[in-house]
Amino acid sequence: MSFTAENPARLAVLLSGSGRSLQNLAEHIEAGELPARIELVISSRRKAFGLQRAEKFGLPRLVLRPRDFASVAEYSAAVFDEIRARRIDFVCLMGFLSLLRLPDDYEMRVLNIHPALLPEFGGKGMYGHHVHDAVLAAGRKESGCTVHWCTNEYDSGPIILQRRCPVLPADTADALAARVFEQEKIAYIEALRQVLNP
Repeated sequence: MSFTAENPARLAVLLSGSGRSLQNLAEHIEAGELPARIELVISSRRKAFGLQRAEKFGLPRLVLRPRDFASVAEYSAAVFDEIRARRIDFVCLMGFLSLLRLPDDYEMRVLNIHPALLPEFGGKGMYGHHVHDAVLAAGRKESGCTVHWCTNEYDSGPIILQRRCPVLPADTADALAARVFEQEKIAYIEALRQVLNP
């Protein structure tokens, strides 16, 4: 199914932190560059700055914390109950650090972005600066980001697209993270364009 400005895709964004990627997505949608609407923002943390960014754009916001549920299964069920209630077409994980179990009806409908060139530097515990530290420690000359479909295994779903950037000799994890994030901003939008208009 292809989406249009008259029939936009209904998106949910799940985040745990600053919401920079949410802002990037919201700005592209406001500019008419994606046939989509953000119908829900779920944060796993009450104090995530991403909630303030969502409020600035007038987006519906909800906090669901894993600690308030007895198990990953119960937490995941609560998250996807909210997603189904809003008839969400696609879920965008944007710095969402809580474990989720994906239900069958959302298979190939949940996207994630990883700050490295998968399959390298993925898996449990590999997020944020852990990834960039590992890339630097391995002496790689190139890094980048990967947008992929989520499965119930960390960072193992089918790749939608990747973007690359150089690793420079004087790079710190912060410097590399900043360069990779510039590619992430482009990659997530490009991936959504592919998904929404296959």
